[in-house]
Amino acid sequence: MQRKRYAPGRTGSTARTAVALALGLGLGAGLTACSAGTPADDIAVDAKAGPAVPVAPPGRYRTLFEPCGAVPQASLKDLLPGAAALPDAERDKAYRGVAAVTYDTDRRVGCTWKADTPDISHRLSLDIERVVSYDAAVSDDDRAQEVYVRKQLAAGIPVPPTAPPTPTGTATGTPSATGAPTTAATPPGRPTTTGTPPASGAPATSTTATGPTPASTGLEPRVLDGLGEVAYIDDVLGTAGANSHQRVVSVVFRTSNVIVTVSYREQTAGSTEAPDSAELQEKARNLARQLAERLEE
Repeated sequence: MQRKRYAPGRTGSTARTAVALALGLGLGAGLTACSAGTPADDIAVDAKAGPAVPVAPPGRYRTLFEPCGAVPQASLKDLLPGAAALPDAERDKAYRGVAAVTYDTDRRVGCTWKADTPDISHRLSLDIERVVSYDAAVSDDDRAQEVYVRKQLAAGIPVPPTAPPTPTGTATGTPSATGAPTTAATPPGRPTTTGTPPASGAPATSTTATGPTPASTGLEPRVLDGLGEVAYIDDVLGTAGANSHQRVVSVVFRTSNVIVTVSYREQTAGSTEAPDSAELQEKARNLARQLAERLEE
């Protein structure tokens, strides 16, 4: 039997290996070309994600000052006149005050001072709260304003309207939340007439004046100007016994995301005269102004 002549070239297994290597190199080159030809900027963004929600700015304050050391001793002597008659140790203790127990001194702090005598007692308390909003769409200042407004309404002091003025000469006619139409606000100092308009020559049914009544003393609970961004003062007179009167004056103001409450109380014993409202309000307002300046430092 004649043998086949040897011809130079690849054997079967060698040829298969070469083919596999060629295919692998070609596939790798193709993948590399596809990857290199697609820049990162061309990657498609999910349209359902929507636009980015803007984050509200944080408040101005991150910490709070130490409250018991925030009131100068000269002010404490004026606010606690009975402390001057106390023994030295008790007087020093009265001026040091007692710090309020809080869980986070960067969020809320407070301090209380008091001085008692047989005839009169005084108590001063200070509360400072730093408001933080946990809603990214609501700023710390806006959240603090919400807290402040709740305090003011709880004191029975109306919040000044902030709605834009309506055009003059026309009624608004816009229904309110309860379904009743609302009318334009009356300009300050102009009387508001209520009831059915009278016929010609007939008297009006009722007229309500918007200005201060003759009995107004200017010491009623009210909104204050020139103190923080917003502020109000509350004045409550009560009795603590048959011949005892108690008056509590509170001044509350907001600066950015911090709300400060100054509460000053005077209680008399064995006297038929009530504590003087004007004096207590002046002292509380003076201390509030000092604290507002402290926040600006």
